[in-house]
Amino acid sequence: MDHEHFRTVCLDLAGAYEDHPFGPDATVFKVAGRPGGPAKMFALLWDGSDPARVNLKCEPDLADQLRSTHPEITPGYHMSKRHWNTVVCSGSIDDAMARDLIEDSYDLVVESLPKADRERLGWKGLARG
Repeated sequence: MDHEHFRTVCLDLAGAYEDHPFGPDATVFKVAGRPGGPAKMFALLWDGSDPARVNLKCEPDLADQLRSTHPEITPGYHMSKRHWNTVVCSGSIDDAMARDLIEDSYDLVVESLPKADRERLGWKGLARG
């Protein structure tokens, strides 16, 4: 998944927008439940990386499993190593898997928003198996 495709997938999610709080070399994707309300980050894209390199939130047990299976997935760079992964979008990380990882990160963040904000976003909840 290239940078532009990654950006499109993130911005297609309800309430998502991009920001550059760390400067022009990193795009942060956030979700806010209500206009002007607090926003939370669900993805960080290094704009100059080739291939695309991103930080995405992940459930800790799944994060460990993904890291052991995919060499392109490592503990989150400059993030909580327990809850964030750095993903290099190449090798075994195809577009479908990258999209799933983005959506999982988004869901984890939206799940932590107040109920009224989740409802405003039209969020249906996490699928629990």
